[in-house]
Amino acid sequence: MCECGAARERGGPRGAARRMETELAMAVLDERRGSALEEVIPSTMGEPLLWAGIDALLDRCAALGLAVNVTTNGTFPGRGAAAWAARLVPVASDVKISWNGATAATASAIMPGIDLDQAIANVATLAAARDAHARAGGRRAAITFQVTAQERNVGELAAIVRLAVRLGVDRVKLNHLQARRAELEPFSLRRSAAAIRRWNAAVQDARAAADAAALAGAPVRLENADPLAEDPVEPAPRRPCRFAGREAWILHDGRFTPCPHPAAARGELGEFGSVADAPLGALWAAAPFRAFVARYAEHPICRACPLRRPGGA
Repeated sequence: MCECGAARERGGPRGAARRMETELAMAVLDERRGSALEEVIPSTMGEPLLWAGIDALLDRCAALGLAVNVTTNGTFPGRGAAAWAARLVPVASDVKISWNGATAATASAIMPGIDLDQAIANVATLAAARDAHARAGGRRAAITFQVTAQERNVGELAAIVRLAVRLGVDRVKLNHLQARRAELEPFSLRRSAAAIRRWNAAVQDARAAADAAALAGAPVRLENADPLAEDPVEPAPRRPCRFAGREAWILHDGRFTPCPHPAAARGELGEFGSVADAPLGALWAAAPFRAFVARYAEHPICRACPLRRPGGA
């Protein structure tokens, strides 16, 4: 329910708050009661465990039989890992933890202030709660390391896989850094043939680490570890969009968008209404959205969208 790419108001100062009102989120969930909705993702930018409405959302999803797919920075603010695990595990389909290094130096360079030893302890606590819940007959929530692959951590991707195996993490998902600001461009692994070669070598090592874990009886799912062509313009073929017509993205102010691309939040894919003014089901079925879904591949932003390539390549 949050724009991907910049946690601030359009036109506002960097870092200005963008938070959905709890009542609006609850109204959307209630309106979708009995629909095809299966899973809720509370925010794709920022820390959802700091949102004042997170407890209400978890409770409402549990009552409606909806799974929650949450991405956290792994610090488990305020309550600590054990208390947050008790809240998340029973209703979560996946707890994705932003994880960007296997050494303290790399982790803190990418996420300033992170305490890697504490983060590791937090994951161990979460995994223990997940396993206990599953042994008691509950659904087993997945735990994922969500890695932003870039120059600063490309040499540690295989070590991150091995750490995930040691901690009982189910999946390591690699996403390429999206260099939407000039200062990020030097860190992109798609900016040159040489950078792509470093990525491809790291992919080979990460795959070998995952294969070794599987042979040892501790499999981990490695996603988006795909070698790229040494062409910064076309590093991989584009696939059909996995968002348009399949997921409903609602911004903090209620605007309905087709996908998490920042251009969608800026209205550059079209205007599709707001759940503050109309039910989500009506917006989903309305002519503007259906027309976009039918012809999204013709839109220039969609034609060039990196999210249509593995890991955002």
